[in-house]
Amino acid sequence: MSETDRQPTEEVRQPEPPLPEDSGLTLEEYLAMQQAIGHPTRFRILRTLVANDELSAADLKATVDVESHNFHYHLDELVDVGLVDKRQRRTADSQGFYTYYRPTAMGRGILEHGVEELMRREREFNDAYS
Repeated sequence: MSETDRQPTEEVRQPEPPLPEDSGLTLEEYLAMQQAIGHPTRFRILRTLVANDELSAADLKATVDVESHNFHYHLDELVDVGLVDKRQRRTADSQGFYTYYRPTAMGRGILEHGVEELMRREREFNDAYS
């Protein structure tokens, strides 16, 4: 039987709206967050921040080991979509400001309950069947 010969047995169901009407973010904003974490460098930056709570730009760059121009581009992307917070602070013995980064609650959530959850499930599956 070809695809066109098939008789419809049920009406195609529409999914529920993805967000409540009074959502604080739009679907596009959520998708931008998902897209941001989908890049390997941004994923590593966010994971490093979650593991350390807060890091200076210099410490974060040294830990992630990315070229300077690429590092700031990817870090700015994470800040722009709301996955990372940026703050500047002057220390008592300095002439200028130091910039520090930390994951937002949304950054922690999308990492821990998104990509890393899928990786944990795969690990559990492999452990159970190996």
